[in-house]
Amino acid sequence: QVQLVETGGGLVQTGGSLRLSCAASGRTFSNANMAWFRRAPGEEREFVAVINSNGGLKSYAESVKGRFTISRDNAKNSVYLQLNSLKPEDTAVYYCNAAGALDYRNNNNYYAGAFWGQGTQVTVSS
Repeated sequence: QVQLVETGGGLVQTGGSLRLSCAASGRTFSNANMAWFRRAPGEEREFVAVINSNGGLKSYAESVKGRFTISRDNAKNSVYLQLNSLKPEDTAVYYCNAAGALDYRNNNNYYAGAFWGQGTQVTVSS
């Protein structure tokens, strides 16, 4: 059974930092693109960041560029998201996604794969 488990969410003040982790089990994703999405209250789920299989390509939503950093450790079958300079509008449930498609010819658009985690809550207080 394939599982993606996110951890690391919490409550922080504006300007604070968090590091989210997503650990995969049940199969290896070392050859797969991995990504983070988020869903704010009352909003649609939105793309946050993606990293390709060897970590050589990373792409971010405009709203998080320069503040968030995605990384991965294939030996641990894990992907991470470092969140810095957090703002109240970053408040959301953050989800890990695996094995989606990257469109290199179209601004590195990422199309979510079939594997999702259960999410971890990030709350930023003002």
